[in-house]
Amino acid sequence: MGIPLLTNMKLAWIAITFWFSQAAALPQSSFAPLDTWKMAVVNGDEGALQKLYSTNPEALTQTGKDRIALKDEWSFWAQLKSGGMTQFNSRLLEISKGKDNTQLVLRISVTSGGALKVLSMRQAWVQQADGWKIVASRRSAAFVDEQTRRLPQPAAPNVNLYSDPGEAQAEVQAALARASREGKRVIVIFGGNWCYDCHVLDATFHSKAFAALVDANYVVVHINIGDEGKDNNDLAARLGVALDKGVPSLGVLDPDGKVVYAQKEGEFESTVKIGTAEVRAFLEKWRRKG
Repeated sequence: MGIPLLTNMKLAWIAITFWFSQAAALPQSSFAPLDTWKMAVVNGDEGALQKLYSTNPEALTQTGKDRIALKDEWSFWAQLKSGGMTQFNSRLLEISKGKDNTQLVLRISVTSGGALKVLSMRQAWVQQADGWKIVASRRSAAFVDEQTRRLPQPAAPNVNLYSDPGEAQAEVQAALARASREGKRVIVIFGGNWCYDCHVLDATFHSKAFAALVDANYVVVHINIGDEGKDNNDLAARLGVALDKGVPSLGVLDPDGKVVYAQKEGEFESTVKIGTAEVRAFLEKWRRKG
């Protein structure tokens, strides 16, 4: 997946994110105002889109590190329909919800002119007097061609795949204890909910082709490296798992904590490059024998 979406963001967005982090953010699985936003995009309804963005204070809208005018953001989404869009799919990768604020990480795909294109996006919503409003959004500058994946993609990603980074040590210990009881090994997967390839790998492990093999031989634990990729780097270093070439990045442990495999070269970082044969070979190679 490469680097997280939040890397190198502007100070204004950092301030918004810090404010959100102070709220009692809780993982959720859906967010109704997002459905309203999606409907406005599908219908090409710029007026409906305008009503969903805060104007007092004015929403911070960005492409990459650059701020763009709010009206240009509305126009970007509203013009998809008139530009020939025939399909629109918004996959929710991560959601953190406080009392009156919500943060979303989205992977948006559209079909236009027979071509499938994608972009990444983050939205911050706040409940104002007249309803939920987007107070900040940051997206890729433009849609790019979707690369063909050799692994199954999730129809609805598990937004709770990675729990809070602070729970990592306890999660690993719990996984080792379970592996000891069940005679299995532990697969530790470093990444984050913002990482689409992490969701694809999880969907693969749960697919009909692999679920039985995984369940019979492994306890899988997901370790969150945080929105900026800086959390639990010490744990990865202790296990010998390299994170500098992207995530997901994997390690395999015996029940006593001994490392039997540690990813070094970004082998699982791209689910465009690997396929079912590589995944099966990995799972067969590192399962406990006998």
